[in-house]
Amino acid sequence: MIITGSRYAMAEAGNWSPTAVPQDFGDGSSPGVLRVRYESKTKDQPTASEISVASQPKASSGGKPYMCGECGYRAPRESHFYRHMRTHTGEKPFKCAQCDYSAARKFSLEQHLAKHTGDKPYMCGECGHRTYGMSDLSKHMRTHTGEKPYKCDQCNYSAAWKSSLDSHLAKHSCEKPYMCGECGYRTAERRNLYRHMTIHTGDKPFMCGECGYRAAQRSDLSRHMRTHTGEKPYKCGQCDYSAARKSTLDRHLARHTV
Repeated sequence: MIITGSRYAMAEAGNWSPTAVPQDFGDGSSPGVLRVRYESKTKDQPTASEISVASQPKASSGGKPYMCGECGYRAPRESHFYRHMRTHTGEKPFKCAQCDYSAARKFSLEQHLAKHTGDKPYMCGECGHRTYGMSDLSKHMRTHTGEKPYKCDQCNYSAAWKSSLDSHLAKHSCEKPYMCGECGYRTAERRNLYRHMTIHTGDKPFMCGECGYRAAQRSDLSRHMRTHTGEKPYKCGQCDYSAARKSTLDRHLARHTV
């Protein structure tokens, strides 16, 4: 029998009863697939969603006998099935002991804990940039590959990050949802508001470990670091010129158009 998520404790306590009924799902599943339904024994508990599991692996299931009755997702192992069901139940059993963060997967919690320790185990092979998690590293790599998977459906703009696309879309609608509480300045982009706020606070929390230079924004520090590393990520598509800053490349490209 498959018991998943928070229903496990209820089944152990005898508050849920499983009923397994062979059923044709109409999706090509073999007759060996069982639909397991957990029904509440108490009136105040709603009936749970149906969860499906094959009694034994069949060729028609592609070696993935565990099927979710909510969305049809199939898994090759019980453990994978359990993890998937948390996307429906919202269960987050992995808790951080240092704050109120919780996660559905142990891996996500481990990445979060790295932020408390300051450990950045994932390093970019191109420039040495380090991140807390693999997803952050994947986003960073787009600065080298030029990949821009987020497309605007109103023009030909594309972005490497969803936040950048969201900011761009605000320009189409002329919305400026981010407002400074000090002076009323409004902007379409969150990052512009952060940059603006440093005018009032004078805060420069980002410091260069090489020379002590301080910056108000992480992006400003990243640009500064190129003076030490010699990195020039902005390449000219018409010659072998490269630059440390996009503005410098833009000026260079203007020479090709003259």
